[in-house]
Order: sequence, then C-alpha cells, then structure tokens
Amino acid sequence: MAKKLNIPYPVIVEGRYDKQRLQCIMNGQIITTDGFGVFNHKEKLTLIRALAQKSPIILLTDSDGAGKLIRSHITSAVPTNRLIQLYIPQIKGKEKRKAQPSAEGTLGVEGMEQQLLYDLLKPYENGEAIARAMENPLSKTDFYIDGLTGKEHSTARRDALAASLGLPEGMTPNALLAALRLLCSYEEYLAMVGRSDTE
Repeated sequence: MAKKLNIPYPVIVEGRYDKQRLQCIMNGQIITTDGFGVFNHKEKLTLIRALAQKSPIILLTDSDGAGKLIRSHITSAVPTNRLIQLYIPQIKGKEKRKAQPSAEGTLGVEGMEQQLLYDLLKPYENGEAIARAMENPLSKTDFYIDGLTGKEHSTARRDALAASLGLPEGMTPNALLAALRLLCSYEEYLAMVGRSDTE
C-alpha cells in the first residue's frame, strides 16, 4: 500500500476496532453502529439516513449473523440506491484482542488483513465501481434464468457463486445481486454461470 485511500463516501462499520482498522488504510468519514446500538439509539440511524441523503454510503459489517442483522436493519432504513454494500469474506479465526473466537468462529472487519480491506475499498476512491454498477444490466431475471432463484437448489447455487468471489454464504438474492453489479461486468457474470450472451 503506497498511501492511504481518500474515500469520499462515509463508511459504516460496527465497532471502534473496525474503525481503527480502516483508519490504517483510508482517509475519510467512518461511522460506527456501536454494534447493536443502532437498534436502540434512534439518533445513530437518523445520522446514517442524513448522510445517505447527501452522499452514497458504504456499508461494511462483519459477515456473521450479528453483522447480517445490523446490515439488514440499516438497509431497511436507507434507500437502496444510496447504499454501497461491501462484504468481507468468511475467514475462520479469532481477533488478537479477544480471548475467544466469535460464536461463528469467523473474523470480523477488525481481523481482516489490511491489504484485503484496501483492495475492497480502492474502487470507491474515484467512483469507478459506482459508475460500473449503474451501467450493469444484471437483474433478477438473469438470476431466475441461471437457477439462482426459483429453483430447488437456488440457495446452494447462490452460496457457491458468492464463495467464488470471496463473499459470505447466506446472502439474499437482492444482496447478492447488488454485490455482483459492483464486483463484475455483465459479461464476467455470464462467464461465471456458464451462459453466453447470445442465449
């Protein structure tokens, strides 16, 4: 990492250790949810909503059950087109400061390698990823055609596709769609699912 990233969008994380981790790799506004505090303190959610009115916001929670609940709560309160949903991979391990691993035995944002977080945020330094997502025609119709929704094994297919991109398992179709539109082009998606664009 040559220098810190200058991220123009507010980044939402769960706790202060997550914030400290990001401060090592980026300059910009980092807001914490105080874990489940965002459920109890209305002013925190009000702040996030206000930020989203002025700028897209980046949502980066842990990939465990608690992180998914927090992400879902914020996603239900903020318009979809104002959220940039970023995901860390599910990596087994324990944060150094903790005596015991999390309930699910996976690392959170604070436990991620700095380079991984740097690479995750890098496309947002100049807005390149947002422009690509807005132009990407990938839709729920594609998911249905490719068996990612509406079929008996759709959940397993989504999990396999998510894993191939370093995304967590158990993502909803809408969450996976939003992530794919940011992470890959339509052509790259077609290649991943084994479909040609002439079909």
